[in-house]
Amino acid sequence: MLPEFVSSLEAGAVTSYLPHLPRPSPPRQRLPVGACDCHFHVFEDAYSYADPRSYTPTPAPMASYVHLKSTLGIDRAVLIQPSVYGRDHALFEAALAAHGAWMRGVAVVYGDTPDSNIARWDQLGARGTRCNALYEGGATLEEMTRVVDRVRPLGWHVQLLVDVARSPRIAIDIAERDVPIVVDHFGHFPVDRGVQDPGFANLVSLVREGRAWVKLSAAYRLTLERRDFSHLQPLVDALLRADATRLVWGTDWPHPAMHAPMVDDGALADAVLNWLSPADRQRVLVDNPTALYWHR
Repeated sequence: MLPEFVSSLEAGAVTSYLPHLPRPSPPRQRLPVGACDCHFHVFEDAYSYADPRSYTPTPAPMASYVHLKSTLGIDRAVLIQPSVYGRDHALFEAALAAHGAWMRGVAVVYGDTPDSNIARWDQLGARGTRCNALYEGGATLEEMTRVVDRVRPLGWHVQLLVDVARSPRIAIDIAERDVPIVVDHFGHFPVDRGVQDPGFANLVSLVREGRAWVKLSAAYRLTLERRDFSHLQPLVDALLRADATRLVWGTDWPHPAMHAPMVDDGALADAVLNWLSPADRQRVLVDNPTALYWHR
């Protein structure tokens, strides 16, 4: 049932929004000093949501994320502009302005976004733009190409939300436009398709060639499992063999629009620590995020 389950999520079948756990478990081992969560969102009702939107989140304010950050032992983090705010980056800007000492950001740039907005986000600490190539209504390749042209001069990367099994060429096509790409959530495909899936094999090749980064994030979006993610080890190992310096990790807190039950972030931290050797933990959790988000 897993492919059908994942497809139902992508079609927007999940209409109820699960709140994050208010008291996540601490990980069984400590994250290394300087550890970075490279994918989280915040939702605050004081900021207006876009209309239409695919879901309406329950509140997940910055104060709750700061509590999670302390519980897990995260030192740095990367805020991702969520789709429910559309073009409005007011909360994104406020968060970066208040927490720039430990935070970077990924905005959502459109072909007609004013240059002044992009420059302001860059000044605040944005280092990339996210393109949705997964859900209905997402960006076309032509639209993404226009976005690439807007952000390339700043040295930004293009972060792709894409199912590499369903759309195996998208990451390759964007990488060929001379811009770094970062692929969310392992490539967002059902784990039971395995490392031999052609789309995942393409992604591994891009990593090996130094043309793509991959986020070892949101493991629960590839599987029905919510605690033991050891069955994702073959995917992790394939990516590590390709190039361990091109992998980062993220929680995807507060886990928007996911199927019940809600995941415990302590289990996500345990998973990445179990997947990686001590040397790879230092690379994936500390050194690689520094190179990708704190290069200037």
